[in-house]
Amino acid sequence: MTPMSNNEYLSRLQFSDELKELEIAKKASGLNYEQLAQKIGVNKVWLASAFKGQQWVPEEYCVKIAKVLGISVEKAMFLNNHPYKANTDPILYRLHEVLDTYGPAIKDIIHEQGGNAIMSAIDFGLDVDVTDDEDGNRRVIIKFDGKLLPYAKRGKYPW
Repeated sequence: MTPMSNNEYLSRLQFSDELKELEIAKKASGLNYEQLAQKIGVNKVWLASAFKGQQWVPEEYCVKIAKVLGISVEKAMFLNNHPYKANTDPILYRLHEVLDTYGPAIKDIIHEQGGNAIMSAIDFGLDVDVTDDEDGNRRVIIKFDGKLLPYAKRGKYPW
């Protein structure tokens, strides 16, 4: 994978100009993602992802975003388009590395504890926090919360 700068990444997106305008409005508001998410009634990680062009935002939330940021609804409605998603920056690369390294072990444990099933990415929650450990080191905590979906027992399969 060839590393890209954030500007190169954003320029790949269909709505790069609109995303820049949204970021300017967010900065002008003085709100961080957590504060903005609380005012809108959504998860901070989901909102930050939407502001990077990686989430579909329902119309009602486009209206709320516009109201809180003091911009026209039209300026936020581009978020109601379904995005193309990709991995390009170092943090995203590390997340892929984590799944490459630990994914098979996570899969085995899910099967050991949950049977012949998978984790949903649709009925799914995600949270991220940065905290200090007992030695004063900054730590990132990522929590995936996906519904366990057993494989259907249809047809002539042994499960």
